[in-house]
Amino acid sequence: MSIKEIDARYSQLSESSCCLSCGGAINYAEAQEGEVCVDLGSGRGNDVIRMAESVGEKGHVYGIDISEGMIAKANANLAKFEVTNATIIKSQLERLPLPKDGVDLVISNCTINHSSDKQAVWNEVYRILKDGGRFVVSDIYATKPIAEEYRNDPEAIAECWAGSVTRLEYIMMLERAGFNEIKILEESLPYEKGKAEVASFTIFGRKTVGCGCV
Repeated sequence: MSIKEIDARYSQLSESSCCLSCGGAINYAEAQEGEVCVDLGSGRGNDVIRMAESVGEKGHVYGIDISEGMIAKANANLAKFEVTNATIIKSQLERLPLPKDGVDLVISNCTINHSSDKQAVWNEVYRILKDGGRFVVSDIYATKPIAEEYRNDPEAIAECWAGSVTRLEYIMMLERAGFNEIKILEESLPYEKGKAEVASFTIFGRKTVGCGCV
């Protein structure tokens, strides 16, 4: 995993005004009062703050990020807006420092594609969600497999394209993790990014233990 390159890129971008997201997971999240929520790749903490307002004092929001610059910016924003029901944690996505079955909602925007072990990330999302818990994730997928020379290029992966998998591969990872009620909420037309053709989508899924749904 290209942690060094990702940290460097996003620490540099933490003070910029550019949009780093490929979708609007927060617009479909519908965090409810009292819920425990997680934002994977929480960046500057904007979505963490929005969910913290929605869940109220009885709820809590965890932002997970690996970039020192983004974590510092997010903590500064939490302090600025006096948000007390949120915590920013430095962690890789493949091994989340959160207990099993304790989360109601997981969101993420254009982050999971960076992981070199996406199946491990989705297994972790499944592990931390409660029975009945849900995820809303925006990410990118490649219209055809990324060439091997780019799949292992840390800088290309940090640029949000070389780590992408195909749409079918993405859905299969969710199913292998155990999710059902999988729905595509929005999806873009393919577009060129780096040396690949990709598309963005926002996807929903629910953890329903013992459900025979597919």
